[in-house]
Order: sequence, then structure tokens, then C-alpha cells
Amino acid sequence: MGAKTALLAFTEGDLPPALRGAVRADPAEVLALVREMHPDYEVTPIDDGVLGDDTYPPDDTSYATVLAGAELFCDRRLVYDPPSELPARLLRAADDRRIIMHGMHSASDWLCFAVWENGSLVRSLSVSPDGGIGENIGEPYDFERPYWAGERPVESTLSEDPYPLPFHPLELGEDALRALFGFVLEGRPDPDDVDPYEVPLQGFRVADPTGREQAEREAHMQQVLLQMGPPRRYRMTPDGTFQEITDA
Repeated sequence: MGAKTALLAFTEGDLPPALRGAVRADPAEVLALVREMHPDYEVTPIDDGVLGDDTYPPDDTSYATVLAGAELFCDRRLVYDPPSELPARLLRAADDRRIIMHGMHSASDWLCFAVWENGSLVRSLSVSPDGGIGENIGEPYDFERPYWAGERPVESTLSEDPYPLPFHPLELGEDALRALFGFVLEGRPDPDDVDPYEVPLQGFRVADPTGREQAEREAHMQQVLLQMGPPRRYRMTPDGTFQEITDA
């Protein structure tokens, strides 16, 4: 599984119908909206995108659109872990509309999603194999219940150790994506699913004009590389397990 998302939506009703009717929005309206979401950043239009390709934009990049009764953002700066830390300014920007957040990263098997109604958080979940259940607020939705009931266990991993969670976050993440946004990125789409490749988005470079944010990212990456040590290589043995290759 290789799906990644960083999605935030403000909507007056269910989001999937708005996505099915998506057309290219007024560029000036979307630009003003992105600048409102990032008041202290330099916002510059770049090439357009589509939802299916741009659910997880690169650093300093945002994709957005205005729909009938909804606004949608693909933006890593707008997804918070835990979701309950969503800033008050974003709650105000929603203006009592429903807020839906979905974040997912395949490299770490991390998932978060959350829903606010009329400014109040009604459901939030953040989970990963390394961090466990970081946040679990509100009553689980129906699509979650088979996972919590132990009906969707992780059947196998490359490691000999059992998976540290009773379910795989990315599998739950795809079901959350379908239930809340109306589409999936991996797996077989249902006939009623939204086609994310038919949802046009407008792209923007959103950069910290001071350069501080970019410098902090570079320093963090250097620290991570120092901690990683030399690369380790493995080969598959005849019994299907992996054995580390040493130079000895």
C-alpha cells in the first residue's frame, strides 16, 4: 500500500456529491482562499492538478478548489496530528460548516481523520504502529467498527514479530477516505465512488518568506540521516525469509 493524503474540506453537506459535480473553479477565488488559509506566506499560482494525483503535495505546495457548497484543500500544513490541535483560525474559516480532515502516510503506516460539526469536534482518530493510538475522541463511525471488533486483522508482515496493532491503519484509512470523501486511492473502486482524476485542482507554491521553515526542514533531514547510520542490505532465503547481507 502506498497511498498518502493531506486533505481538509469545509462543506455545507456531504462532500461526495460536491466532488462529483466538480468543475474548474474561478482562479481568483481559489487564490484568495489559499491566501486566507496561509496569511503569512507567499502564495504563487503553479500548474493545475487533479485530486487523484495531488492528495499529498510536496513541501511548500498546496492544491485547492471551490465546489458547490464546499472548499477542498490538499495541503500538508493543514493536517494536524493529533487532529484536535486544528487551530482556532481554521475553525473560524469554516464558519460553522462541517470540517473533514484525512491524513495518511504509507511509509509509517500512519493515519488520522477527524470531523467537526458546527465548530465542535465529534470524531478524531490518530494511529500508527510506532505511536499506537495517539488520539481517539468520539464515537467510532460504522465503517470503523469491524476494525475495532477484530474482524480486519493484519494477516502477515515481512517481520517475524506480530503487527503491533489489531488492524492496518492504511486499510482503515481507505475506508475512511471512501466514507468521508467518496473515493479511494488503492483497491477496487465501487461503482458509486467519485473518480478523483475527474476533480480539477489549482496549484500554488506556498512558501515561508523568511526562509525559516525551509531551513528547519533541511536541518531535521540532516539529523535524520546522521541517526540512520550506514544502509543495511538483505536477501531473500529459500524459505521466504530475509537475511541481512554482511561484508564479513
